[in-house]
Amino acid sequence: MEEYSDRMPTDIARFPMVPIRDVVIFPFTKVAFKIGRPGSVRALEAALAADRTIFLATQHDATVDEPSPEQIYSVGTLGRILQSQKQENGQIKVVVEGRERATTVRVENNDGAFTALVRRAPVVSEEGPRVDALIQKVGQLVEQHIRLAPDTQTDALQTALRNQDPSHLADALASQLRVAVEDKQGLLEIFSVSARLQRLAELLDTEIEKRQLDRTIQTRVKRQMEKAQKEYYLNEQIKAIHKELGRKDEKAELEELKKKIDEAGMTEEAKEKAMQELHRLEAMPPMSAEGTVSRTYIDWLVSVPWKQKTKEIRDLQKAEEVLNEDHYGLEKIKDRILEYLAVRQLVKNPKGSILCFVGPPGVGKTSLGKSIARATNRKFVRLSLGGVRDEAEIRGHRRTYIGALPGQIVQMMKKAGTVNPLFLLDEVDKLGADFRGDPSSALLEVLDPEQNNTFMDHYMDVEYDLSKVFFIATANVLHTIPPALQDRLEIIRLSGYTEREKLEIAKRHLVPKQAETNGLKADQVEFTEDGLLEIIRHYTREAGVRNMEREIGSCMRKVARRFVSENSTEEFKDVVTAERVRNMLGPIRFREQDLAAQSEIGLATGMAWTEFGGEVLQIEATLTKGRGQVILTGKLGDVMQESAHAALTCIKARAERLGMSLDFIRKRDLHIHIPEGAIPKDGPSAGITLATAMASALARVRVRKGIAMTGEITLRGRVLPIGGVKEKLLAAHRFGLMTIILPKDSEKDLVEIPEEVRAELEINLVETIDEVLALALEDSCPTDVAPADETQAPPLWTTEPPSQGVRTPAAE
Repeated sequence: MEEYSDRMPTDIARFPMVPIRDVVIFPFTKVAFKIGRPGSVRALEAALAADRTIFLATQHDATVDEPSPEQIYSVGTLGRILQSQKQENGQIKVVVEGRERATTVRVENNDGAFTALVRRAPVVSEEGPRVDALIQKVGQLVEQHIRLAPDTQTDALQTALRNQDPSHLADALASQLRVAVEDKQGLLEIFSVSARLQRLAELLDTEIEKRQLDRTIQTRVKRQMEKAQKEYYLNEQIKAIHKELGRKDEKAELEELKKKIDEAGMTEEAKEKAMQELHRLEAMPPMSAEGTVSRTYIDWLVSVPWKQKTKEIRDLQKAEEVLNEDHYGLEKIKDRILEYLAVRQLVKNPKGSILCFVGPPGVGKTSLGKSIARATNRKFVRLSLGGVRDEAEIRGHRRTYIGALPGQIVQMMKKAGTVNPLFLLDEVDKLGADFRGDPSSALLEVLDPEQNNTFMDHYMDVEYDLSKVFFIATANVLHTIPPALQDRLEIIRLSGYTEREKLEIAKRHLVPKQAETNGLKADQVEFTEDGLLEIIRHYTREAGVRNMEREIGSCMRKVARRFVSENSTEEFKDVVTAERVRNMLGPIRFREQDLAAQSEIGLATGMAWTEFGGEVLQIEATLTKGRGQVILTGKLGDVMQESAHAALTCIKARAERLGMSLDFIRKRDLHIHIPEGAIPKDGPSAGITLATAMASALARVRVRKGIAMTGEITLRGRVLPIGGVKEKLLAAHRFGLMTIILPKDSEKDLVEIPEEVRAELEINLVETIDEVLALALEDSCPTDVAPADETQAPPLWTTEPPSQGVRTPAAE
């Protein structure tokens, strides 16, 4: 038989057993409960037929009607039945007095009636200072518990404290405490009196903390109720005051809001949302914070245009007049706008167009958007996207955030006041992305004609139709725009202006504009053509006209100062010549680089493209004694460095054609430098320029003056096409380089070059590096340059390949 602790008795007896629910019966306590289960009734009757002693144990789960022995706690109480009374519903009301703890050894089930073989655990008397201290502590905790929240248990707890026996006191208090059944069962299973008192003190501590928390919460709720009552009273007073002053009350404002909702022309979804919010607002206290949020939301819903639209101008002739009046040149863009207007006349409900103007700064991208809006009679709104990194700037914040607002798209639509404005998305290439999201991804829905008729702003939370909006995006470069966003845009490139175009723009637009800006009349100041050309050539170097406008403005201010200081009359007129420009603007800022002055060894001129337009760059190559190393300087990017190595390998493969040996190359270091070393440079388009400079340095042959070139090179010497042809050729023309070498496959891009520029340029289309070198290098070695090595054969140049083939580095 199983052994228990030393204090537990060894006598075992058999008693009828009744499992009870949600109640734990302790020794020395009286408890009344009802018995209704048939098995429990038979066990009760067996106990009444014997000595009225019954074993009571609590079941684990009170919802189980027929518990098995495993679902009943093993520790219970032997009790004596004091009273039993059968009721009308068949249940028996029983009053039992607990006598002693007992532990089941075995439980037998006879058709639902349990009989338990139990081991008794009579109380062992414990005395001493520890027990006395625990009794004192428990007594203090009970008094504190009663003070915090006196209730119907107060008298029972105070009566339990009067017990002199520690075990009786502990069990009496445990039976009266309102704690979980599991905690009470835990107290029943503690046979040591001191341990039971310790556990009782812990439970009382927990209950006291709970009651203190309840009391704090009740106090806070009471204060809030008092505050709400006070606010209600004050609001009623405010209403009475407003009524006396003749102001609108809350009800009148709600009626006005309802009228606005009805007249806004919203979609059914938006109207339903607005009415729901209005009903919520009616149920809120007038001055509540939630009320302000709901009112703001309704205001946004009714203020955004849903049906209001401006009548478009579809007269092509008038639109063409407006475009020509506002801008000089840009024929391709003007043709695209007129095509769009023609389609609008033929299609009843066309989808909104999404154009993207790409070009260097100052070429008129933003002003072109304004001009299109004027030509089509649309409202113009502009959203600058430069530096925007938060997706919420496009889609808005959800209303759960404090201070939430719709995104800039909806805000600009409200500003426009119509559903068909011209919406300019400025600097779309300068969008950023960080932990707040990716704004360029949020723009995908806005700029997709198939999706933007159901644009969803997080704040508005209803579908909004953007399909009637004419979107125009502007960018300086394309490579920073994500491919998915580029796919939704119709790209129209704006290249830089020619010198003649800049001159016409200045005469027609910039001079009159700056005269008006500086308080002068158009007939009081006149710029001669030489004066404007002086500004264009020597004080600005740009693809656009922004800096030129600044310089014209600077001259205008000096004219205005002279006008005021001389107290001139309206007959005043100042003529600004080239000499006057130099006096006004000071030393010239850009000298004409004499790139075509003389032919030199190892110096080739290339053409580059930047986001500010085309540029001309010189590539220098120099030989020094060494070990065949290649040194690249000038802050070159990885692609450009790889292009330089490819060019060198290509030249080595043609060593015999250049009249040099690979042994000579191995004993020399080749240093390649591109000036303006602080400016990063990258890209493959300088390949043939690098190869030409290397060939010139290695073969000691001059590069012909006045030649500019661009093209990517392969190891086999093929010349591949490049981009930015128009910008590069305009830059070469600006620097006076009239002989151009271009890849054959770039011939298709020449149609974009203005006729007056193309007429002045000699454009050579090449397919191989041999053709490039034949055009770029002179035929003989210069007499004033000493040979680099006495053992080097005299340089021989021919456009024909050697009869015995070319020796490659691998063959060497």
